[in-house]
Amino acid sequence: MPPADAAPDSALVTVVHLVRHGEVHNPDGVLYGRIPGYRLSERGRAMAQRIAEHFADGGHDVTHVVASPLQRAQETATPLAEALGVELGSDERLIESANHFEGLTFGVGDGSLRHPRHWKYLWNPFRPSWGEPYREQAARVRAAVDSAREAARGHEAVLVSHQLPVWVTRLSAEHRHLWHDPRKRQCSLASVTSLTFEGDRLVGIEYAEPAADLLPGASAVPGA
Repeated sequence: MPPADAAPDSALVTVVHLVRHGEVHNPDGVLYGRIPGYRLSERGRAMAQRIAEHFADGGHDVTHVVASPLQRAQETATPLAEALGVELGSDERLIESANHFEGLTFGVGDGSLRHPRHWKYLWNPFRPSWGEPYREQAARVRAAVDSAREAARGHEAVLVSHQLPVWVTRLSAEHRHLWHDPRKRQCSLASVTSLTFEGDRLVGIEYAEPAADLLPGASAVPGA
């Protein structure tokens, strides 16, 4: 039995932080999606260190760190896990969204949109027709959040993922429609979207940019 003064699970506060990875070395400007081997740039490594400092400064109680299996996410999470002395986990549910345009440049000029063979994938922006449905992305990330909340109950967890999965998960949590203008996502490189739970009930969502000073000049392809 728990001690008499122990708080019931329904009263425990747990925070799950969704972190977007840092800047990626991508000199060709392709939409790299789930392609393996895309590492952090020098600026991206500085962003990863800033994330580690943000959570290891004594103002947080992180006991659980998990990342998407893709290299850029693992590299973003590694300095934090090392600073905290916790094991870094991997969760496929945090992976980047699937996308028809993976490996291509995305644009009208010299990009893939100038080729008619790609146009059939653009017919439905609400699903979207060019990749993994928004609802499926939000569902899998919410499942990863639920697992992390259980693992870190009464403490904090950090999950490192990718822009679009993080953003549609936030939209879902806020009961907003999932289709959106990609230019208006509040999910910068190395940003932190924090979900606060009382027991299993979501009670708050906050957003922070610990690496805000490193963002000017940083490069990012849509959805990366």
